[in-house]
Amino acid sequence: MAKVHSFTCPIEADVVDAFCVLQRGFTDQFVYYRKDAPVRFMGLGRCIAFSSLEDVDCLKEGPSHHEPVFFSFNRFDAENPCPPDPLSEAFPRLRFMLPEVVLIEDEQGVFLQVNSLAPVYQGRVERFARQAQAASHRSRRTVEVALEMDSRDAWISQVEEALGAMGALGTQEADAENASKHGLAKASVRKVVLSRRLGVRATEPFSSKDLLVNLIDGSAKGTVLLYRYADVFFCGCTPELLVRKRGDRVESMCLAGTAPTGTSEAERKMLAARLMADEKNRREHDYVVQFVRNVFGRTCYNVDVPDVPGILALTNIQHLHTPASASMLEGTSLWDMVGDLHPTPAVAGTPVGEARLLIRRIEPFNRGFFAGACGYVDGAGDGEFSVALRTGVFDGERGYVYAGCGIVSGSDPAAEYDEIAMKLQTVLSAFDGEA
Repeated sequence: MAKVHSFTCPIEADVVDAFCVLQRGFTDQFVYYRKDAPVRFMGLGRCIAFSSLEDVDCLKEGPSHHEPVFFSFNRFDAENPCPPDPLSEAFPRLRFMLPEVVLIEDEQGVFLQVNSLAPVYQGRVERFARQAQAASHRSRRTVEVALEMDSRDAWISQVEEALGAMGALGTQEADAENASKHGLAKASVRKVVLSRRLGVRATEPFSSKDLLVNLIDGSAKGTVLLYRYADVFFCGCTPELLVRKRGDRVESMCLAGTAPTGTSEAERKMLAARLMADEKNRREHDYVVQFVRNVFGRTCYNVDVPDVPGILALTNIQHLHTPASASMLEGTSLWDMVGDLHPTPAVAGTPVGEARLLIRRIEPFNRGFFAGACGYVDGAGDGEFSVALRTGVFDGERGYVYAGCGIVSGSDPAAEYDEIAMKLQTVLSAFDGEA
């Protein structure tokens, strides 16, 4: 059994300012930062990676008894034979990563955690604490970039192919013919989530710190993610929780169905009401609700998934949103729940397995970490994972940004293309040092 020594102490510092100072000495970096609540973990350096946490013995040291924090960044479809972009391919395939240093912000305050495979050397703790507490306030920078647009016509062809594979003509003969053509079970796929990937070029090398600070301090809403390995890094700000565990209580959300927010609160409410009444979006959302309700029904009790969705309003867009909560059955772990829930119909389609096969056929690229399950778990088994939406991967002056949308019978390819453009505004805000 591997032994991990974890020393945690309180510090008087802003957690992001402290990270900006300490990150200069580490190429491996990990961030899970909720903007709506003090649930913020910012890791530096790789101490050791584990395939499972069952055989890890965590020895807590120091004045604060925080559990060690393990980060986990997982690909959307690790077995997809389509080639990933070369930046995503540069990341190792690791499951749980324990950084040397973790900055923690929770309801109790800000903490410094130092991890080691031997008793933690106090000199390191004191040095990191001193540097963190002396950090000056961070500043933001605008990054000049040029987007390399994809083909609108190619996208429309992909959506039309998806609609054909789903038997969108609505007849048994069409269903059978299209299913046979695409190697799928007859009339099996009722929703598929397709995505777009745009290239990005900068006038100078991208800085993971600059993009991270712009996402945290800017207008984007959600959970900010960062995974840096050497010079390449993956980051973004996602609105979608996959699963959160505290003790035996778990939470998730169903997020599907999209509309713009408009330019005023009155317009936002009008567009939200129209979204709630839209049959196509409600159908797309209900596939996710049914899926999450079924997963919770197999692994949990006291399941609460409302029948009627609400609205989650973000900066530029708003979504149909249904929260889900339950109590986990004994013997079920957070990692079990991640495996059962990911990918949901919100990022793959329904049924999930058949939709993922259709994505492999239609999308000309491998998504890498985009739409993957990314988050953290602590030494006690608690933690949370989000679905990595509105994200990109960067190295040097080059990068790629990703966003997607659900395709169901009745989808308009041109409208779905424009919807993705709205969603891309979130990750593109990482380049804006003023918004």
